Amino acid sequence: MEQTTHIHAPVERSPSSVIPPITDQFGRTFNYLRLAVNEYCNLRCIYCMPEEGVPFRSKDKLLTTEEIFRLITIISQMGVYKIRFTGGEPLLRKDLPQLVKFANQIPLIQSVHLTTNGLLLGKYINDLEQAGLTGINISLDTLKAERFKTITRREGLDIVMDGIEKAIKSNIPSVKINIVAMRDFNHDELMEFAALTKDNDVTVRFIELMPFDSHQIWKTGKFYRAEHIVADLNKQISGLEQVDGSKTEHYIFRIKGYKGKIAVIPAYSRNLCGACNRIRITADGKFRNCLYGQEETNLRDAMRDGVSNESIEQMIRKSMWKKYKDGWEAQAQGQEHRESMTQIGG
Repeated sequence: MEQTTHIHAPVERSPSSVIPPITDQFGRTFNYLRLAVNEYCNLRCIYCMPEEGVPFRSKDKLLTTEEIFRLITIISQMGVYKIRFTGGEPLLRKDLPQLVKFANQIPLIQSVHLTTNGLLLGKYINDLEQAGLTGINISLDTLKAERFKTITRREGLDIVMDGIEKAIKSNIPSVKINIVAMRDFNHDELMEFAALTKDNDVTVRFIELMPFDSHQIWKTGKFYRAEHIVADLNKQISGLEQVDGSKTEHYIFRIKGYKGKIAVIPAYSRNLCGACNRIRITADGKFRNCLYGQEETNLRDAMRDGVSNESIEQMIRKSMWKKYKDGWEAQAQGQEHRESMTQIGG
């Protein structure tokens, strides 16, 4: 595709010329974009999708490199200064380092992050570092090989651990490990994960299970509430000190003398909706104003129909203004069946 610089190239603006930030009817301001770059994944985690997978959209339905460039440029001029590339598994997309580099070169973007399952991280870590990646979140729910196979329905724990080690040794400033905490699956590994923070400047984050799977495993008694995770950490670990973290990291600690941190995130309890600062774009270019909501605005089709950047800005603003007060209200508007997280964008 021929590049048209006037469509997607970064535009340097002085602070006074940047258009007003994205807000909603409750006064929240949104400065963090989670952008899914694909739906495909090389794992089949039991809480995400069935073993046979889900009906992935064809490549022509997904955002092109040029379309992603254009959306990043538009949104960066609306007060968004943090971008996270998600999926699916983002590293299955060959142009990911190019996307990271593009976002990193926009003056108004302060940080560029990636969420990955880690299987391809070791292969691409040097490219990502050179592209200017600011942070990596690696999804890893167990440190036991057989349990890894049970949860992901695939082999590869050793490959993921190698990727984590390379990420820690890189010059990428932030490395975090995301663990979906589940009773009767990995609730007995709190200490093992916490031990990773002893000699490594990483944040280990225990995250509540969320209802994004077609067979509703979250209703089977596996749910492990954030408060209970915190209580169990306090029972098992002496010397936990509360420290500062991000808005998402509702509970965050450091073990005395350890380099890294431990966080607990109430992703399903949704204690954090009042401080939400996120907007989401799916891999097929649908804008969503809430992870739990059903309403979508089709930015991909708007771009392909020749809609101007200004009109796309207004589409985004209109959608965000209608955002519900919290995820519970948003979820109540939809049906019981939920899309896979790989289709929404993690």
